[in-house]
Amino acid sequence: MRSLCFYFQVHQPHRLRWFWPDDRVSFDRYFDSHINEKTFHKVASKCYWPTNRLILELIDEHRGRFRVSYSITGTFIDQCREWDRDLLDTFSQMGESGSVEFLDETYHHSLASLFPSKDEFVEQIREHNAVMRDEIHYTPKVFRNTELLYNNSIASTIAGLGYKAILTEGTEHVLGTRSANHVYTASGSNLPILFRNYRLSDDIAYRFSSQWWNGYPLTADKWAQWAASAEGEVVNIFMDYETFGEHQWESTGIFEFLRHLPGEVLSRGLEFRTPSEVVERYSPVGEIDLFDLSTISWADMERDTSAWLGNYMQQRCFEEIKLLEPYVKETGDRELLRIWRSLQTSDHYYYMCTKWLADGDVHSYFSIHTSPFDAAVNFMAVVVDFKLMVFKRLKEVNMGLCREMHASSTLGMTRPCLDGSR
Repeated sequence: MRSLCFYFQVHQPHRLRWFWPDDRVSFDRYFDSHINEKTFHKVASKCYWPTNRLILELIDEHRGRFRVSYSITGTFIDQCREWDRDLLDTFSQMGESGSVEFLDETYHHSLASLFPSKDEFVEQIREHNAVMRDEIHYTPKVFRNTELLYNNSIASTIAGLGYKAILTEGTEHVLGTRSANHVYTASGSNLPILFRNYRLSDDIAYRFSSQWWNGYPLTADKWAQWAASAEGEVVNIFMDYETFGEHQWESTGIFEFLRHLPGEVLSRGLEFRTPSEVVERYSPVGEIDLFDLSTISWADMERDTSAWLGNYMQQRCFEEIKLLEPYVKETGDRELLRIWRSLQTSDHYYYMCTKWLADGDVHSYFSIHTSPFDAAVNFMAVVVDFKLMVFKRLKEVNMGLCREMHASSTLGMTRPCLDGSR
């Protein structure tokens, strides 16, 4: 029997405040708790609460035959812990139902997978795995990278960590004439890959309320028939969870669409399966070989890294953050590490994108800045100040080591202190 695999991405970033140096310290020096809390509550009321309730109802109604998967970022969990722990509990209830699979990703929804070394990438994955076990009481076995970023190196790293599969975008410049509706394996690691069917996914996520579209209005029975007519063993539908109620408002009928969708799908002989169930049921039909310079993602028409690294502003900001890694970690300061990792969140670089037309509209919709140039200037102002914080702390650490070494008659200096003494 053919399958439908639904996956939802749940994410809220820590947005930067419009930076100007003041007497604030630590995390709040750079991140706007007011706008973050306001945005969180707005999206929770429009999307997270009503959609979670509906998903739980549908699981009960269809007695386990309706099955979905989620990836929840660590930054979203942070905000739930601070502003709405009850919401977090509803995700735990989904896990307890046995009909929902949770996936791993980077804790900070970061671009760490694009660093030359994968050490930071791995650390953030382990951090995310730990918070999923602690807060959702679930140990993920399948991985989805930030924005579905994928290449051979990423796949090799994920295979080395023992994951059962990885999710990515089903773009033609990787698949060619092959269909996204099959399981594939990664070259060199044999890690199973699930490719997103972007047309059927975007019919819901982007085109649902578009009156210019020849598929409008989209009803559950119409979409289910399209899915049932698709070739291949499994149709992978991956989208932002905020599709429901936030990107597509309640007035568009999106919740009624979701309410009727499971019944329409099941009545056409399709089965809902989670990613783990898909790779257990279907054998791979081919191998995917994708070098690092050809990295793909699910963003924009190009489906590459250009949404975050397509212009000089983005590249310069990313390089500044990347180069800080050894210095931040040498401080041993957990708060500085948290700030640095939060500055890796993909959203900050997304706001700096200077693309036009439809992609530009999407970037501007998500941004709190008036222009990508304002976003870049503000980010760099934060980076300059943060660098001063890091090196100030590093000097304090180094001076502390110097004092300890001077106080010991049995230890010799192995390196000079920052003030030049020994």
